[in-house]
Amino acid sequence: MAEHNVGTQSTEVGHEANDINPGRVALVALALAATIAVVLVISYAIFQYFHVAETRTQTAPSPLSYTREPTPEPRLEVKPGQDLKTVRTQEDAILKSYGWVDPDKGIVRIPIDRAIEIVAARGLPARAAKSAAAGDQNTQGRREKR
Repeated sequence: MAEHNVGTQSTEVGHEANDINPGRVALVALALAATIAVVLVISYAIFQYFHVAETRTQTAPSPLSYTREPTPEPRLEVKPGQDLKTVRTQEDAILKSYGWVDPDKGIVRIPIDRAIEIVAARGLPARAAKSAAAGDQNTQGRREKR
């Protein structure tokens, strides 16, 4: 077992003055701060050197690159009520006027009111008699199978 020297303990209270020298601690701290400052200055100088070297070798950017890029789709309407009114006005102008749809094929556009009058006077086209007769044959064939 370990022996204990109980009778040799000192009764003085305090600290040991021989362990640390405050002057040397301050000197080490000062040297460390100076080293950090020198490393920062050297790093900044190196970064500046490489930045200047890189920008010298690059071509100048296009003046168009400084313009604002267009807004990506879908674009929001700034004045939706006004835009809808404009679209409806254009549609009404088309519905209430005569005009060519395809001049090569002879297709024209007439006002919607006039088109309604023509359909009311002539009536809607009916199915041809041949297709009506085929429909009658199909219904007779179904009746016979039952």
